[in-house]
Amino acid sequence: MWEMLLPLLGVLIGTIAALTGIGGGIFIIPLLTLLYAFSPTNAAGISFIVIVFTAVVATLNFSKQKRISYKTGLLLALVTTPGGLLGVYMTTAMSANMIGLLFGFFSIIFVAIPMSITTNFPRIKISANIGSGKFESKSSGMSSYSMNKVMLCLILSYFAGIVSGLLGIGCGLLMVPILIFVADMPIHLATATSMFSMIFTSSSEAMQHYFYFANQTNLLCALLLILGTTCGACIGVYASKKISGKNLSLLFCAVLAIVGIIMILKYI
Repeated sequence: MWEMLLPLLGVLIGTIAALTGIGGGIFIIPLLTLLYAFSPTNAAGISFIVIVFTAVVATLNFSKQKRISYKTGLLLALVTTPGGLLGVYMTTAMSANMIGLLFGFFSIIFVAIPMSITTNFPRIKISANIGSGKFESKSSGMSSYSMNKVMLCLILSYFAGIVSGLLGIGCGLLMVPILIFVADMPIHLATATSMFSMIFTSSSEAMQHYFYFANQTNLLCALLLILGTTCGACIGVYASKKISGKNLSLLFCAVLAIVGIIMILKYI
């Protein structure tokens, strides 16, 4: 009976996921573990599947606004995908409590706090004709970057993939900060590029997780969440045009901090 609430909750998750470019796994994992008593491993299998569909819908909508750096997204996917596969493999040797605690501490210490205390966010001016993609941005891709900066992005993205596969979340949780602070990409462009890149990473993670834990993946719950998150992704893409980069970043940090604290209290 309570499963029927998943589409409604999915709308909220999909909206925030598209707004922040993080895929939604950071919300799906605590939702399923805290409210539906799934183990982190079981929840991860559902999360990967939902993220794929959410990322596809968000990408289709972002592409109409011409906010995606496709070359950058594909380049990063080449390293996040093998990292994600390694992360999924690592879960086979870890307990549910350990994964839950890692999820909580990681959300707070490595993402929410650093982003919240950083004030030098790259800015972007969005023209009135955003639908045609006329952005005045500092950077739209990695083609003009030095080799050192490109290599740093690739190395960090590989570890972002590992974290994604290990914790069952979209790699956007780290990809967005990497694109903002290392690649100097405006947050509105970074969130869209992150969603595009996650299509490839999360697809491979979903397949490998199903290979290892096929009997632990609840496909019905995944489908119910997908019904909501795909609708929410459309809402989030539209709403992102109305929110400033600073407010978008603060929303990102606040949600991560709250979720992290709840997960730590549950599994400590």
